[in-house]
Amino acid sequence: MLLNAEYPMSTTDTEIVVEDPTAPEGDSPSVASTRSVDVVVSILLFALACVLGFDNWRTGISWDESGPQAGYFPFYLCVILGAASLYGIFAALRNRGEASETFVTRAQLRRVLQVFVPTLLFCIAMQFLGLYVASFLLTAGFMRLVGRIAWWKSLLTAFIFTAAMFITFDIAFDVIMPKGPLEAAFGY
Repeated sequence: MLLNAEYPMSTTDTEIVVEDPTAPEGDSPSVASTRSVDVVVSILLFALACVLGFDNWRTGISWDESGPQAGYFPFYLCVILGAASLYGIFAALRNRGEASETFVTRAQLRRVLQVFVPTLLFCIAMQFLGLYVASFLLTAGFMRLVGRIAWWKSLLTAFIFTAAMFITFDIAFDVIMPKGPLEAAFGY
């Protein structure tokens, strides 16, 4: 009882906030509104539904003597996707509140692009260099450039990770993976 009198428990709803030094600035300008992103994504989905729907229509969307043709079910899924996309477009245009809501700021977009661009380059490099060399470059690059980890640690970790992938997939499980000129030089 004496302990409680000396050190009473706090009944306030105090919240401890720890700031992330790498967090994007709060005053960064807006790049896109929620409404514009909703409309663009809905238009892209509608275009995809049209392309896939046409292809399935070309394949066949009716019934024959053995049952539904190959495009029957996918075609109607495309119709549903197209209808949902049109609803999304009209709902976004009708909602005036989303026009001013920020979807992404410049600082947030910069952080997303820090991941997207290297990943895209990885996909392209994999076509020419193979999975393992591209993975080595991606892992070492991320660790050094984004994580600010020393070069020697980044290179060592990337090498160990890539070697473990190679041993696991190519040697232990004999899975065919995309290979490049380095693997060909070693006879794989």
